[in-house]
Amino acid sequence: MARSLVIKVTAGADAPERCNQAFTVAAAAVASGVPVSLWLTGEASWFGLPGRAKEFSLPHAAPLEDLLEVVMSAGRVTVCTQCAARREITVDDLIGGVRIAGASTFVEEALAEGAQALVY
Repeated sequence: MARSLVIKVTAGADAPERCNQAFTVAAAAVASGVPVSLWLTGEASWFGLPGRAKEFSLPHAAPLEDLLEVVMSAGRVTVCTQCAARREITVDDLIGGVRIAGASTFVEEALAEGAQALVY
């Protein structure tokens, strides 16, 4: 059975190092051939919208826009249902391929056989 990684990032520009670390780990896993599901919650929800990752900057870190592109190339990206609603983000606002889903879907993914869940 192949291992998979479910990563929930709870921070955005409000905690840039924690945010970038989650995206870095997700992109590294995808580059290594690991199935990845990246969950954008809280302030990270904004990175599901076009152009928002490009606005993020952290010295000595890979650009968030590039990391997101790597994850999207072979992984799945999800924005939390409640987080999207609180920010008035709809599926029509999102980057193509990004979905909105809720806690039950996260739990299902995190508890799948061979899955490892990380929360940043």
